[in-house]
Order: sequence, then C-alpha cells, then structure tokens
Amino acid sequence: MTSAAETPAVATAAASSDDWRFMQLALALGRRGLGRTWPNPAVGAVVVKDGVIVGRGWTQPGGRPHAETEALKRAGRDAKGATMYVTLEPCSHHGKTPPCADAIIRAGVARVVSALEDVNPQVAGQGYAKLRERGIVVDTGLGREEARHDHAGHSRRMRDGRPHVLLKLAASSDGKAGLPGRKPVAITGEAARQRVHLMRAEADAILVGIGTVLADDPHLTCRLPGMFELSPVRVVLDAKLRIPLSTAIVGTARDVPVWVFGATGASPIAEDILKAKGVEVFRVDATDGRLDLHQVVKALAERGITRLMVEGGPIVAASFLAADLVDEAALFRSPNEIGPTGIDVLEGMPLGALTQSAQLTRVATEAVGDDTLTKYERA
Repeated sequence: MTSAAETPAVATAAASSDDWRFMQLALALGRRGLGRTWPNPAVGAVVVKDGVIVGRGWTQPGGRPHAETEALKRAGRDAKGATMYVTLEPCSHHGKTPPCADAIIRAGVARVVSALEDVNPQVAGQGYAKLRERGIVVDTGLGREEARHDHAGHSRRMRDGRPHVLLKLAASSDGKAGLPGRKPVAITGEAARQRVHLMRAEADAILVGIGTVLADDPHLTCRLPGMFELSPVRVVLDAKLRIPLSTAIVGTARDVPVWVFGATGASPIAEDILKAKGVEVFRVDATDGRLDLHQVVKALAERGITRLMVEGGPIVAASFLAADLVDEAALFRSPNEIGPTGIDVLEGMPLGALTQSAQLTRVATEAVGDDTLTKYERA
C-alpha cells in the first residue's frame, strides 16, 4: 500500500486554475460541517462537468450522509464522465453506509481530485486503489495543507486515539488572566469574544475545569445570533463531582450535552444526582486531585470527539501544556494591563511555555478589534 507521500499528486504548476477553484469550493463546503459531523470527518465534495458545477455536497450532521453521496445525488445523471473534487480520500469500507468509492464508480465519474489520503486504516489508500482499478483517473494532493488542517481532528483520532486539541487563552498585555484572589475580569473586547464563539461552533467539544465553572458560571454555548444549535458538547473536569446544580451548565444539560469527568473515587451519590439532571458522568484516575488528562482525551475520542477546544483557566491550560496535549493554540492579547498581583495565564508556568515552546510554532498574528490574536500549531 502506498503512503500519502508516494501516491501521485497534482503538482502546483500542473493543476489548472479551475482545479484550484473547485478544490477551494470543496474545502469551503467541508468547513460547513466542522463541529457537527463527529465522529466522522467534515468533508466537502464538488462534481464538475464541462466546467460547470453539477453537484455539491458536505458531510451532514452526525456524520451521514457523506459529502460524496450528497454531491452525486445532486449531480444525478450529469455525474457520468464528470470530475469530482473531494477534500478527503473516498471511503472504501462498509460502515453504517456503503463505500463512497462504490458510489463514485456506479455514477460513472471519470476523474477524482482528492486533497488528502485518509489515515483511517480501513481506508488508507484503498479508496484510491479501488477507483483506479475501475479506470477512474485519481489525482491527489491539491489543497493538501488546507485539508490537513480541516481534517486534523479526524487524523489525530485515527493515529493517536485522542482529539485534536485547540487551547484558547486570553491574556492582558502583562500576561495575566484574572484579578487577585482569582476574581474573573473581562480581558478582551467584543470582537475577540465573537471570534471565540465562532471557534466554539467549529469544535466538537469545549472543556473547562471546575474552577472556571465556580468562578464564572459560564454557559459555554455559541451565543451569536442563530448559532445556539452549533454549540459543542460541554466538558467539565471535576474530580470530586462538586459542580453545583444551580450552575448554568447543569441547568441547560438537556439542551446542550454536558459531560463531567470525575475521579474514580468521587461520590456515587453525586454522580446519580448529576445524571438525574441530564449530565453524563465519566470516571478516570486522579493523582493529588488532578485528573489523568490522557485518560480524559482517550475517553472523549472513544465517544467520537475529534476536535476539542480547551477554554479553561490557568490550571487547566498549564496542565494540557505540561501533558503535551496541545496541538494548536489561540492566544488573544489585550492592550490593557492588570498588574503584578493578577493571576498568571498559565498556573506555575511563564507564558513563554506556550509562546516559546519547542512543540508549538507561531503561524499567524492578526488584529481582532483592539486585541491581537496569535496562532500556534504543533511543529
């Protein structure tokens, strides 16, 4: 079996402007599903015949139907002799739905342009091989870097058995996250807060610690107009299962899922009470009151979570960095100071543990209102 690096790729110089344009559309369509298709990847597909788009599709909520079958359904008979642009290798195995590769073959598609080989061992080049065996031209690699980013959650879950982790932090200009005594304070402006809600909408789950819940009583939903239904699963690390029933998260557990992780020795009575409120409780090992984060992310992956946004306070943020579980970071910096008595962004760590990390590389910086957003990715 050939690897992604060995499969024939569309070279940048060889790809036509139309190829690039249609692949960019497929990538944009796929992003519509981010945060909504887990456990399946959010794929986009476009069917083109004689330069005209005859079918478009993206993975539907819950992961089915797949993007390819959606695009073929819209293309109908026009799919015969057409080219399909797809952001991930078409599946070749029977899961809960038949293989997309078989659907492409039956439709009579003449050429498939795919951005990225699927690392799922049930696929991993077999989809391409099946198409080529039936005489379909397969070109790979166009839009690969964009697709790698969009499908990072799926790839991480397949390779490492955990979700792709995005750490979101907000810091004052002097690297603080709160007032003395761990009192909360608004760090960033409205534009940055709106960006965070958009980030939540593209996550499968959002995670905080019990300290954030007790201090802020957050909803952790998408509160932009019309986007509440895009709210991710809300995950709380709470070793002793002491989350109050009066919190906004528990009170809305039947509207947006809430998963609480407690220690194996936490009160079974507390667990039963939370379950009665619609909260799902998980148990993992704990040391000195700190939950085993590797067990946490493994449990999340087993439930299908592929993209996890960590939005907790300084303790949780530092814990994920220390455990080398951060794949991507978004650091919002305010131009305002809090002062030397404020709470550090990372508990027990300098901010340089993120900004100068050997594991993370700065990839972009942009202004978001009066604040600055710097993005980091795993090197």
